[in-house]
Amino acid sequence: MLKKFIPIAALVLGAFQTFAQAPKQPNIVFILVDDLGYHDLSVTGSSFYETPHIDQLANRSFQFSQGYSASPVCSPARASLMTGLTPATHGVTDWIGAGYGEAWRKAGRHTKLLPPNYEHTLKASYLTLPEALRDSGYDTFFAGKWHLGGEGSYPEDHGFDINVGGYSAGSPMGGYFAPYDNPKMEQGPDGENLSMRLANETAKFISQKHEKPFFAMLSFYAVHGPIQTTEEKWAKYRTKAEKLGIADHGFEMERRLPIRQHQDNPVYAGLVEAMDDAVGVVTAALAKAGLDENTIIVFTSDHGGVASGDAFSTSNLPLRGGKGYQWEGGLRVPYFIKVPGQKELISLNVPASGIDFYPTLLELAGLEMPKGIEMEGVSLAPAMKNKKLADRSLYWHYPHYGNQGGDPSSIVREGDWKLIYYWEDESVELYNLATDPGEQTNLAFSNPRESKRLTTKLMKWLSETDANKPTMDPEYNEALHQEVLEKFKTVRRQAVEDERLKMLNPAYVPNADWWGSKVTKD
Repeated sequence: MLKKFIPIAALVLGAFQTFAQAPKQPNIVFILVDDLGYHDLSVTGSSFYETPHIDQLANRSFQFSQGYSASPVCSPARASLMTGLTPATHGVTDWIGAGYGEAWRKAGRHTKLLPPNYEHTLKASYLTLPEALRDSGYDTFFAGKWHLGGEGSYPEDHGFDINVGGYSAGSPMGGYFAPYDNPKMEQGPDGENLSMRLANETAKFISQKHEKPFFAMLSFYAVHGPIQTTEEKWAKYRTKAEKLGIADHGFEMERRLPIRQHQDNPVYAGLVEAMDDAVGVVTAALAKAGLDENTIIVFTSDHGGVASGDAFSTSNLPLRGGKGYQWEGGLRVPYFIKVPGQKELISLNVPASGIDFYPTLLELAGLEMPKGIEMEGVSLAPAMKNKKLADRSLYWHYPHYGNQGGDPSSIVREGDWKLIYYWEDESVELYNLATDPGEQTNLAFSNPRESKRLTTKLMKWLSETDANKPTMDPEYNEALHQEVLEKFKTVRRQAVEDERLKMLNPAYVPNADWWGSKVTKD
């Protein structure tokens, strides 16, 4: 678990005094993990996954215990990191490639609503974070997952000088072991690990001679499905799960889909550990190059962990939900920022969003915000200097059905209050996150005044941003919808329970070569 250090004010002052004495403009390394849940690190509370390299980084960072993604799914969250804008504003409200309108019916979900159209690429008109840094004299580098558009909207089209592996795909085509199927990356030797390859490419860039400061973004494809690991890592975590005690069942029903209750997936655990190993390569490269004392390091995830749908990989409990969901498990993420010279963990209980990285990093680098650009994020640097941030509300807009079971909804958080508005029936849920972080008690009926006030505020914001909205499906059939839900409760739930036990079976063998990680010689 995260350590507590007191007094914070002295630590903050010490960290920033050292930072202020840095000999030159700081480098920036931004590590973004895909689908990593808030509790998927040992430093944030997992007793199953092992992440020593990330733990070491976190314990020398500012840790925002209320750090949020800007969206419960990937493309919108990534567009927000690049622009400092919410999805309602930049328009990428769903993962690029998701069905919308009448095409949504092909999913066979028979839902009440048809999801709206959305922007299918990151607009070139936005001045992105890497563009702002490049314009200020930074060399820029990108490795890994992009998923913000195809030809003409690749990382190199949005401010990155170098791009290794980033293109339109949202998952690792070809899997986590070479041979890969990635047009933006040279092929590796058979069995090479993708996360380690991306880390090595990043480390190679770091170790080069730099005349200018650099911004390097390592955007892992991990820990997105398909989840894969080596036989050795699987065996390690299968044995660990057995020692901890394997529960007789692994899933309960959420509103639409079964949702994982335990962190006991040995394949996913191995994938997490491989990603952690890769983070260790990057931090070691900084130390070896003598750059760790003049580099800002960010570590975060694009949204919550996958507990339903996709690979049903992890559990986000005690937070409710996960990727694609409107509750905290879908939105809360690890959120670490290390400034040069920092030696201790400083935990801040300040709500922070993915839209805040852009202005925060510019201020930490001593750069002015470019004139004339729209910015919804705020700099967290004052909070990191032990100053109070101005009160603000945080907003989310996801008018789509998540593959993982989430509902079309919009959200406002103000203080400890969080209100969720559901587009299907215009109902609301109201939670006090200070007393109910697991969102178990809906206070909307017992506190109608607060519900009405926040609903009005949310609707005003949606109007101001001209947010897209779902529409009723004129072909909606309640009987067909209930039939789908019943299959989720029975057939789907049994299937994932069977898969869970299969992966925990000592005789488990996914295939002859463990997804290509086990290179055999004739």
